[in-house]
Amino acid sequence: MLEDLSSFIQSNPDARELKRAVAVQMFLKGFKHREIGESLGISSGFISQWTQRYEELGVSGLQLAYLGSNGYLKSEQRQEVIDWLKCKNYWNLTELQQHIEQKYEVRFDSKQSYYTLFEEAGISWKRTQKRNPKVDPELVENGEVVRRQIASNSATSSSQPSACI
Repeated sequence: MLEDLSSFIQSNPDARELKRAVAVQMFLKGFKHREIGESLGISSGFISQWTQRYEELGVSGLQLAYLGSNGYLKSEQRQEVIDWLKCKNYWNLTELQQHIEQKYEVRFDSKQSYYTLFEEAGISWKRTQKRNPKVDPELVENGEVVRRQIASNSATSSSQPSACI
């Protein structure tokens, strides 16, 4: 029985499952609750609970029951949204929300989901400022800013996805 527990510990990257398994393994090897609790930072009840689950269900009793929910958008839909965002010259949270709701009939509960899409598309969603804190008055006077902007726009248009062209 300890062999399957040892192999579970060796193959498991999840910290919560690992802590459960190590606590049970230490208890079964004869360590006292106090020693286990001090070394792993857990309570005596934690050790008892997971030892009992292990004895009843084996290694599967130590595994997480909740694996997360499925995403609202399928992976190909998500990629379509990211490509759509990359094609646009101007981004707006409300417009993104409407686009996803109209095209995919999906509405996220949290704005963070939209912000994550912006981030995956390489777009900053930070709030805009009325005045650019990095502006250099000398460059503005020389018209260099305009030249740089034109150059960067032409460079980005050539690197846009083929769906944009």
